[in-house]
Amino acid sequence: MFAADVRSTWDNPVLEWLDEEEELSDVTIEFAQDLLRGVSKMHEGLDYVITRYAPAWPVNQLSVIDRNILRLSLFELIYTPGVPKKTAINEAVDLAKIFGSDSSARFVNGVLGSAMSGIESGDVASIEPVPEGR
Repeated sequence: MFAADVRSTWDNPVLEWLDEEEELSDVTIEFAQDLLRGVSKMHEGLDYVITRYAPAWPVNQLSVIDRNILRLSLFELIYTPGVPKKTAINEAVDLAKIFGSDSSARFVNGVLGSAMSGIESGDVASIEPVPEGR
């Protein structure tokens, strides 16, 4: 798949498979699509936040699972004010317990807890997307 193909997939994700086992509302599917689009658009800024609050762990060396759980959760914490902050963190920790390594949940919780402090203090407000070509 070429980069342009991947980008178009992220811009308009097809998520019908999400409700194969259980019927999901259109609102739930739309929320998932918004999360995917948002993380895709803002991933460089989200990675900057991860680097800031987990400086000993280069983002490109994190497991794919941990990295993407952090990206999703940080996007929720920063850009979705309707999602309770504690809920976003708890769901991230639960995902890390299920899909990550033995230490993933503790790592994800620590990074998100530190980032949450930065968000609450105003150190992390919003992240502007990096222009393409940089």
